[in-house]
Amino acid sequence: MWIAAASLAAWLWLLVGQGFFWRTDLRLPPRREPEHWPSVCVVVPARDEAEVLPTSLPPLLAQDYPGRAEVFLVDDGSSDGTGDLARSLAERAGGLPLTVTSPGEPPAGWTGKLWAVRHGMTLARAREPEFLLLTDADIAHAPDSLRELVASATAGGYDLVSQMARLRVASVWERLVVPAFVYFFAQLYPFRWIARRGGRTAAAAGGCVLLRADAAERARIPDAIRHAVIDDVALARAVKGAGGHIWLGLAERVDSVRPYPRLADLWRMVARSAYAQLRHNPALLVGTVAGLAVVYLAPPVALFAGLAAGSAGAALLGGLAWLVMTATYLPMLRYYRQPLWLALTLPATAFLYLLMTVDSAVQHYRGRGAAWKGRTYARPDTAAAEESRP
Repeated sequence: MWIAAASLAAWLWLLVGQGFFWRTDLRLPPRREPEHWPSVCVVVPARDEAEVLPTSLPPLLAQDYPGRAEVFLVDDGSSDGTGDLARSLAERAGGLPLTVTSPGEPPAGWTGKLWAVRHGMTLARAREPEFLLLTDADIAHAPDSLRELVASATAGGYDLVSQMARLRVASVWERLVVPAFVYFFAQLYPFRWIARRGGRTAAAAGGCVLLRADAAERARIPDAIRHAVIDDVALARAVKGAGGHIWLGLAERVDSVRPYPRLADLWRMVARSAYAQLRHNPALLVGTVAGLAVVYLAPPVALFAGLAAGSAGAALLGGLAWLVMTATYLPMLRYYRQPLWLALTLPATAFLYLLMTVDSAVQHYRGRGAAWKGRTYARPDTAAAEESRP
């Protein structure tokens, strides 16, 4: 009963004290078209992306943007013909100018993706753009996406505007795990806190980040975060730490087309960075496991165990905690257009995330390191701890 009471207290606090993280009404901030449309360079790191490029690249090249814009796709050692396919798609689709380039193998101390981003940004800076759009190869942008991002950034004076792309939810496992992934992310980094000037909370969604070029220079992006596993959060933290004004919200017309049909695919996605989020700290791992158990697992256990044992207090407290938990998950399910009854499965999904986090730690201590698209690399624990600090 006391554990159920602690869980209910935690949920009541989360409901009102964690930046209303469960609300999904935060879209692009108010925007108006500028008198002068700034120039933009789009940087797309790509490694073995031939499967998704036919869906994602043509809409990016077809952006309806009034100013000068061009795309740099960095083919980072692909073995599936990513670069040649990108050139072929650009020839057929037309639209924004496309440059396909390759950075070579990353030097020691660089993650694969950030080395590719650095190469693309170096080429882009030769064009002296006012903004950089960093977007992943699996992201499909609506025709007015770039226009809307730039209008929001210029109207609000933001140095970084990022949208959490709507991830694919087609398979059974995607329906179970993906909405919860965004829900947990928003719980860790409440979007309303991110936009506060002077606040400590900083995060971005790496699939769609519009960044002022001068803000990137001040924050030394990407060199300052070259070790980062969670590169989007590290990027936002560096920009905000350099005095930048940042914003993150949910996307309406920016979608990820990458499929995660099996549980194993989603497991790898989460486990890749889960322990890095905990600064590779065993004490934080133990605390996280205990916290997940008390907050997410205890309510249904207390409800059913209380009913079975005739403990009305435990059943009532557990049921109320589960009710609040379920209510906070409903907006995310609506955003993803999923059946609302899936909210009842959140404790089971949280248990999966608990196991993924433990597995992330196990893989770390087995010395397998982090990875990006099949490329593994060593990473100093000291740098990891610094760059994962909230």
